[in-house]
Amino acid sequence: MLLAVFSLLSAPLFLMYAYLFIDTFSNTRAGELLPHQFTLEHWRFLWQDLPGKPGIWSVTLNTLVFATVTTLLVLVVSSAAAYALSRLNMPLRRFFLGGVMVLHAFPTVTLLIATFLILQYVGLYDTILGVIIVKTSLELPFGIWILKGFYDTVPWEIEMAAIQDGASRFRVWREIVLPLVRPALVSLGIFSFLAGWSEYLLPQVLAPGNNAQVLSVYLAGLIADDNNFDMATFKSVGLFYAAPVMILFVIFQKQLMNMYGGGNKG
Repeated sequence: MLLAVFSLLSAPLFLMYAYLFIDTFSNTRAGELLPHQFTLEHWRFLWQDLPGKPGIWSVTLNTLVFATVTTLLVLVVSSAAAYALSRLNMPLRRFFLGGVMVLHAFPTVTLLIATFLILQYVGLYDTILGVIIVKTSLELPFGIWILKGFYDTVPWEIEMAAIQDGASRFRVWREIVLPLVRPALVSLGIFSFLAGWSEYLLPQVLAPGNNAQVLSVYLAGLIADDNNFDMATFKSVGLFYAAPVMILFVIFQKQLMNMYGGGNKG
């Protein structure tokens, strides 16, 4: 019964997405609801550059590099920093944890002017590398705080037993602790990738040139071009942009649902 109710409530959403998909492969006369002609014209951006726009594949590569490198940096730095905060009796530990939360609380827009000036000064303005560094620094507080909580659930006895057997602290972290928090690492990686893939403000402000353009900026540029705006093409590019996210969710949905399955005591 409950499943039927949820299915009924979700039906308009399914119909909306189905019509969106059909609309990208068809033409519909003005005032009509059903399409009358099949066409690939709205997907021509895959093999032909749109007027005044960079190639979609170079933009997609920029987006993939941006999201992937950001994710890797967040995972590497967060996993090491969170372990140190969880296990090492370091000075000013509470102060550092509070600072992490304060940094995470700052909206991105409040840091744009300072970030813009810094990137210009170091020569990284309008480059993918500059945006990657900024995005990584903004995502790190969240990653450190999340992983620190998972490290706290790993019992000390497991690490102490390995250290007494002669394993180094780095080996204990790499071979024993990290596998226990793998669900959290996978989930954090997915969230970081999606945050990078969907990021619009930072690339738009800090890398506005065509050489460093990402898909979110490319898609927004289609709306801004009033003279050549094509709704069907806009829908097609949007579907192309959203496809990797949907594929990623289908592949990793089990890991996302079991995010809190790591670090079990025993």
